[in-house]
Amino acid sequence: MSELERGGTSGTTGTRGRFGIGEVLAQLRPEFPDISTSKIRFLESEGLIEPERTRSGYRKFGAADVQRLRHILTLQRDSYLPLRVIKERLAGGGPAPATADSDRLTRHQLLDEAGVTDAELTELEDYGLIRRVGRHYGMEALAVARAVAALRQYGVQARHLRAVKAAADREATLVEQVVAPQLRQRGPGARDAATRTAWQIADLTLRLHATLVESALADAGLASAAMRLGSYEPMGPVASLAAELAVDPETTETDEAQALRSASGR
Repeated sequence: MSELERGGTSGTTGTRGRFGIGEVLAQLRPEFPDISTSKIRFLESEGLIEPERTRSGYRKFGAADVQRLRHILTLQRDSYLPLRVIKERLAGGGPAPATADSDRLTRHQLLDEAGVTDAELTELEDYGLIRRVGRHYGMEALAVARAVAALRQYGVQARHLRAVKAAADREATLVEQVVAPQLRQRGPGARDAATRTAWQIADLTLRLHATLVESALADAGLASAAMRLGSYEPMGPVASLAAELAVDPETTETDEAQALRSASGR
Protein backbone atom coordinates (compact mmCIF):
# COMPACT_ATOMS: atom_id res chain seq x y z
CA MET A 1 0.00 0.00 0.00
CA SER A 2 1.35 3.41 -0.96
CA GLU A 3 2.27 6.22 1.41
CA LEU A 4 -0.64 8.29 0.13
CA GLU A 5 -3.07 5.45 0.78
CA ARG A 6 -1.83 5.37 4.38
CA GLY A 7 -2.52 9.08 4.76
CA GLY A 8 1.13 10.00 4.97
CA THR A 9 2.69 13.43 4.52
CA SER A 10 5.02 12.72 1.65
CA GLY A 11 4.50 16.23 0.29
CA THR A 12 2.68 15.15 -2.89
CA THR A 13 -0.97 15.87 -3.54
CA GLY A 14 -3.44 13.06 -2.85
CA THR A 15 -4.69 11.00 -5.77
CA ARG A 16 -7.19 12.96 -7.89
CA GLY A 17 -7.22 15.89 -5.51
CA ARG A 18 -7.86 13.72 -2.45
CA PHE A 19 -5.72 14.06 0.65
CA GLY A 20 -4.89 11.56 3.36
CA ILE A 21 -5.44 12.58 6.95
CA GLY A 22 -1.73 13.24 7.43
CA GLU A 23 -1.72 15.66 4.49
CA VAL A 24 -4.77 17.45 5.90
CA LEU A 25 -2.97 17.88 9.24
CA ALA A 26 0.04 19.33 7.41
CA GLN A 27 -2.22 21.88 5.69
CA LEU A 28 -4.07 22.95 8.83
CA ARG A 29 -1.37 22.90 11.53
CA PRO A 30 0.27 26.23 10.55
CA GLU A 31 -3.04 27.93 11.39
CA PHE A 32 -4.30 25.48 14.04
CA PRO A 33 -1.29 24.04 15.90
CA ASP A 34 -3.46 21.87 18.17
CA ILE A 35 -5.23 20.01 15.37
CA SER A 36 -4.79 16.26 15.67
CA THR A 37 -5.90 13.03 14.05
CA SER A 38 -8.18 12.32 16.99
CA LYS A 39 -9.89 15.70 16.73
CA ILE A 40 -10.66 15.11 13.08
CA ARG A 41 -12.03 11.68 13.97
CA PHE A 42 -14.16 13.24 16.70
CA LEU A 43 -15.59 15.89 14.35
CA GLU A 44 -16.45 13.10 11.92
CA SER A 45 -18.17 11.08 14.66
CA GLU A 46 -20.24 14.17 15.50
CA GLY A 47 -21.38 14.45 11.87
CA LEU A 48 -19.65 17.74 11.08
CA ILE A 49 -17.49 16.31 8.32
CA GLU A 50 -17.96 13.32 6.01
CA PRO A 51 -14.71 12.38 4.26
CA GLU A 52 -14.70 9.64 1.68
CA ARG A 53 -13.42 6.19 2.64
CA THR A 54 -11.26 3.87 0.60
CA ARG A 55 -12.03 0.16 0.49
CA SER A 56 -9.34 -0.27 3.13
CA GLY A 57 -11.11 2.17 5.45
CA TYR A 58 -8.77 5.13 5.07
CA ARG A 59 -10.17 8.64 4.96
CA LYS A 60 -9.76 10.78 1.86
CA PHE A 61 -10.45 14.51 2.00
CA GLY A 62 -11.24 16.78 -0.93
CA ALA A 63 -10.49 20.49 -1.06
CA ALA A 64 -14.05 21.23 0.10
CA ASP A 65 -13.59 18.93 3.11
CA VAL A 66 -10.40 20.74 4.11
CA GLN A 67 -12.11 24.12 3.76
CA ARG A 68 -15.03 22.89 5.88
CA LEU A 69 -12.62 21.71 8.55
CA ARG A 70 -10.86 25.09 8.50
CA HIS A 71 -14.22 26.83 8.91
CA ILE A 72 -15.21 24.63 11.87
CA LEU A 73 -11.88 25.14 13.62
CA THR A 74 -12.09 28.90 13.09
CA LEU A 75 -15.55 29.04 14.66
CA GLN A 76 -14.32 27.02 17.63
CA ARG A 77 -11.19 29.08 18.14
CA ASP A 78 -12.49 32.59 17.50
CA SER A 79 -16.15 32.38 18.47
CA TYR A 80 -16.14 29.66 21.18
CA LEU A 81 -19.20 28.11 19.56
CA PRO A 82 -20.35 24.65 20.73
CA LEU A 83 -20.35 21.94 18.09
CA ARG A 84 -24.15 21.80 18.05
CA VAL A 85 -24.36 25.45 17.02
CA ILE A 86 -21.60 25.01 14.43
CA LYS A 87 -23.43 22.01 12.98
CA GLU A 88 -26.64 24.05 12.72
CA ARG A 89 -24.81 26.87 10.97
CA LEU A 90 -23.22 24.50 8.50
CA ALA A 91 -26.58 22.89 7.78
CA GLY A 92 -27.96 26.34 7.05
CA GLY A 93 -25.38 27.07 4.38
CA GLY A 94 -22.21 27.64 6.35
CA PRO A 95 -22.03 31.41 6.93
CA ALA A 96 -18.73 33.11 7.44
CA PRO A 97 -17.24 33.06 10.95
CA ALA A 98 -19.16 35.31 13.30
CA THR A 99 -17.80 38.69 14.26
CA ALA A 100 -17.12 39.69 17.85
CA ASP A 101 -20.28 41.81 17.96
CA SER A 102 -22.52 38.88 16.97
CA ASP A 103 -21.00 36.81 19.79
CA ARG A 104 -22.17 39.24 22.44
CA LEU A 105 -25.44 38.35 24.12
CA THR A 106 -27.83 40.51 26.06
CA ARG A 107 -29.15 39.19 29.35
CA HIS A 108 -32.47 38.32 27.75
CA GLN A 109 -30.74 36.46 24.89
CA LEU A 110 -28.58 34.51 27.31
CA LEU A 111 -31.60 33.48 29.37
CA ASP A 112 -33.46 32.29 26.27
CA GLU A 113 -30.49 30.44 24.75
CA ALA A 114 -29.35 28.74 27.97
CA GLY A 115 -32.75 27.89 29.42
CA VAL A 116 -32.04 29.35 32.87
CA THR A 117 -34.08 31.77 34.94
CA ASP A 118 -33.08 35.30 35.81
CA ALA A 119 -32.56 34.26 39.43
CA GLU A 120 -30.32 31.37 38.39
CA LEU A 121 -28.22 33.66 36.19
CA THR A 122 -27.84 36.10 39.07
CA GLU A 123 -26.69 33.23 41.28
CA LEU A 124 -24.13 32.14 38.69
CA GLU A 125 -22.78 35.70 38.59
CA ASP A 126 -22.66 35.90 42.39
CA TYR A 127 -20.55 32.74 42.54
CA GLY A 128 -18.23 34.00 39.81
CA LEU A 129 -19.15 31.28 37.33
CA ILE A 130 -20.34 33.83 34.77
CA ARG A 131 -18.95 37.29 34.11
CA ARG A 132 -20.56 40.14 32.25
CA VAL A 133 -18.60 42.62 30.15
CA GLY A 134 -20.50 45.86 30.25
CA ARG A 135 -24.10 44.97 29.47
CA HIS A 136 -23.30 41.89 27.43
CA TYR A 137 -22.17 38.30 27.88
CA GLY A 138 -19.72 36.28 25.80
CA MET A 139 -20.19 32.83 24.32
CA GLU A 140 -18.29 31.30 27.24
CA ALA A 141 -21.07 32.57 29.54
CA LEU A 142 -23.60 30.75 27.38
CA ALA A 143 -21.57 27.53 27.54
CA VAL A 144 -21.37 27.74 31.35
CA ALA A 145 -25.07 28.50 31.71
CA ARG A 146 -26.02 25.57 29.48
CA ALA A 147 -23.80 23.20 31.44
CA VAL A 148 -25.30 24.35 34.73
CA ALA A 149 -28.81 23.97 33.29
CA ALA A 150 -27.97 20.39 32.30
CA LEU A 151 -26.56 19.66 35.76
CA ARG A 152 -29.68 21.07 37.38
CA GLN A 153 -31.68 17.95 36.45
CA TYR A 154 -29.35 15.98 38.73
CA GLY A 155 -29.87 18.33 41.66
CA VAL A 156 -26.56 20.16 41.21
CA GLN A 157 -26.87 23.85 42.07
CA ALA A 158 -24.58 26.79 41.40
CA ARG A 159 -23.35 26.78 44.99
CA HIS A 160 -22.13 23.22 44.53
CA LEU A 161 -19.86 24.34 41.69
CA ARG A 162 -17.71 26.77 43.66
CA ALA A 163 -15.06 24.07 44.03
CA VAL A 164 -15.07 23.53 40.26
CA LYS A 165 -14.56 27.25 39.70
CA ALA A 166 -11.74 27.35 42.25
CA ALA A 167 -10.02 24.39 40.61
CA ALA A 168 -10.31 26.03 37.17
CA ASP A 169 -8.78 29.24 38.53
CA ARG A 170 -5.88 27.30 40.04
CA GLU A 171 -5.25 25.46 36.76
CA ALA A 172 -5.31 28.76 34.83
CA THR A 173 -2.84 30.25 37.31
CA LEU A 174 -0.53 27.26 36.79
CA VAL A 175 -0.60 27.77 33.02
CA GLU A 176 0.11 31.49 33.41
CA GLN A 177 3.11 30.73 35.62
CA VAL A 178 4.54 28.24 33.11
CA VAL A 179 4.30 30.63 30.13
CA ALA A 180 5.37 33.74 32.07
CA PRO A 181 9.01 33.49 30.83
CA GLN A 182 7.77 33.39 27.23
CA LEU A 183 5.60 36.45 27.79
CA ARG A 184 8.60 38.39 29.03
CA GLN A 185 10.48 37.82 25.77
CA ARG A 186 10.60 40.80 23.42
CA GLY A 187 11.07 38.96 20.13
CA PRO A 188 8.45 39.08 17.37
CA GLY A 189 5.75 36.47 17.81
CA ALA A 190 6.64 35.86 21.46
CA ARG A 191 3.09 36.47 22.66
CA ASP A 192 1.61 34.24 19.95
CA ALA A 193 4.04 31.49 20.89
CA ALA A 194 3.15 31.88 24.57
CA THR A 195 -0.55 31.69 23.71
CA ARG A 196 -0.05 28.46 21.75
CA THR A 197 1.95 26.96 24.59
CA ALA A 198 -0.68 28.02 27.12
CA TRP A 199 -3.47 26.28 25.21
CA GLN A 200 -1.37 23.17 24.70
CA ILE A 201 -0.76 22.97 28.44
CA ALA A 202 -4.40 23.73 29.18
CA ASP A 203 -5.51 20.95 26.85
CA LEU A 204 -3.22 18.45 28.58
CA THR A 205 -4.41 19.66 31.97
CA LEU A 206 -8.05 19.16 30.99
CA ARG A 207 -7.30 15.64 29.79
CA LEU A 208 -5.51 14.88 33.04
CA HIS A 209 -8.40 16.33 35.05
CA ALA A 210 -10.95 14.24 33.14
CA THR A 211 -8.89 11.10 33.58
CA LEU A 212 -8.48 11.68 37.33
CA VAL A 213 -12.23 12.20 37.75
CA GLU A 214 -12.95 9.01 35.83
CA SER A 215 -10.37 7.17 37.94
CA ALA A 216 -11.93 8.44 41.18
CA LEU A 217 -15.37 7.34 40.01
CA ALA A 218 -13.97 3.96 39.06
CA ASP A 219 -12.52 3.61 42.57
CA ALA A 220 -16.01 4.33 43.89
CA GLY A 221 -17.40 1.57 41.69
CA LEU A 222 -19.31 3.97 39.45
CA ALA A 223 -17.46 4.73 36.22
CA SER A 224 -16.57 1.14 35.48
CA ALA A 225 -20.19 0.02 35.89
CA ALA A 226 -21.40 2.75 33.55
CA MET A 227 -18.84 1.75 30.95
CA ARG A 228 -19.89 -1.92 31.17
CA LEU A 229 -23.51 -0.99 30.68
CA GLY A 230 -22.63 1.19 27.71
CA SER A 231 -24.72 4.05 29.09
CA TYR A 232 -21.88 6.51 29.52
CA GLU A 233 -21.51 9.02 26.70
CA PRO A 234 -18.48 11.27 27.29
CA MET A 235 -18.79 14.96 26.50
CA GLY A 236 -16.33 17.80 25.99
CA PRO A 237 -12.71 17.02 27.00
CA VAL A 238 -13.69 13.50 28.05
CA ALA A 239 -15.10 12.82 24.61
CA SER A 240 -11.94 14.15 22.99
CA LEU A 241 -9.84 11.90 25.20
CA ALA A 242 -12.01 8.89 24.41
CA ALA A 243 -11.68 9.61 20.71
CA GLU A 244 -7.92 9.86 20.99
CA LEU A 245 -7.68 6.50 22.72
CA ALA A 246 -9.60 4.81 19.91
CA VAL A 247 -7.67 2.55 17.56
CA ASP A 248 -7.37 3.89 14.03
CA PRO A 249 -5.44 2.41 11.09
CA GLU A 250 -4.26 5.87 9.98
CA THR A 251 -2.11 6.62 13.02
CA THR A 252 0.47 4.56 14.85
CA GLU A 253 1.33 7.10 17.53
CA THR A 254 -1.12 8.44 20.10
CA ASP A 255 -1.86 12.15 20.03
CA GLU A 256 -1.05 12.30 23.74
CA ALA A 257 2.55 11.45 22.86
CA GLN A 258 2.58 14.05 20.07
CA ALA A 259 1.16 16.74 22.37
CA LEU A 260 3.61 15.92 25.17
CA ARG A 261 6.52 16.06 22.76
CA SER A 262 5.28 19.38 21.40
CA ALA A 263 4.90 20.89 24.87
CA SER A 264 8.35 19.72 25.93
CA GLY A 265 10.00 21.06 22.78
CA ARG A 266 11.24 17.65 21.64
